[in-house]
Amino acid sequence: MTQWPEIKASIGVITPSGNTVVERVTLGIMRYFPTISCHFSRTPVFGGDDPHPESYDWDSMLGAAELLGHAGIDLLVWNGSKAGGIRFDLDEELAAKVDRPLVSSTLALRRRAREHGWRRVGLVTPYVETYGRQVERVFAAEGLSCVAARHAGSSDNLGHASIDASTIRSMCLEAASAKPDVLITWCTNFPAAPLVDEIERATGLPMLDSTSIAAHEALLRLGVDPRPATSWGSIFRSAGTSDGTEEYPASANVDDRRKT
Repeated sequence: MTQWPEIKASIGVITPSGNTVVERVTLGIMRYFPTISCHFSRTPVFGGDDPHPESYDWDSMLGAAELLGHAGIDLLVWNGSKAGGIRFDLDEELAAKVDRPLVSSTLALRRRAREHGWRRVGLVTPYVETYGRQVERVFAAEGLSCVAARHAGSSDNLGHASIDASTIRSMCLEAASAKPDVLITWCTNFPAAPLVDEIERATGLPMLDSTSIAAHEALLRLGVDPRPATSWGSIFRSAGTSDGTEEYPASANVDDRRKT
């Protein structure tokens, strides 16, 4: 007889609707943590045109968060990279608007970069050059100088997910030749996360993937040791903590929520 493990915490992941990578990566990581229950909701992001290029579709985003709230989840995870092409603070606004703790790919990147003092970035994305340069400018505003950037030229959301591993690997190795402080693959529908450990070993550089870093941040916010998932890259090899002091509103505290 199959027995389910006792659930100790639950996360609700919001993902763009045209994304086929987030669920696979999140579940691939969370299989090492069977006492964490994962649930998903979507907000419309598909094709090549964005009707909300300067912000989020707030009605849709908050609606997705509300639906996940019906499941009584402990922590919201926005596993989308859009704020990285607008401004990082946009995700702070999102965290302030929802009714429970929230982490995001973008704020996780900010925290990790500041924690390690990383300033020189090797950026790899699936995007067309014009949007890729926009991401570079937003990163620069955060103090992250893209000393090398490679953009694959994909113009639609589903296309991002179809970029093959050999192409991603080559782009990362090219970016690594500039000897940045860190390699960053940016776009949560870019299937780079399974390659992180391999590329780190090949280059000797730390590497952050926008999809897996959100799952990692969720583990830290829940107080869970991420080391069982070390095959997903070096960030999982440390039992660090994330108290969210800088990026997340004081009201978004997991421990406080559990006391209510």
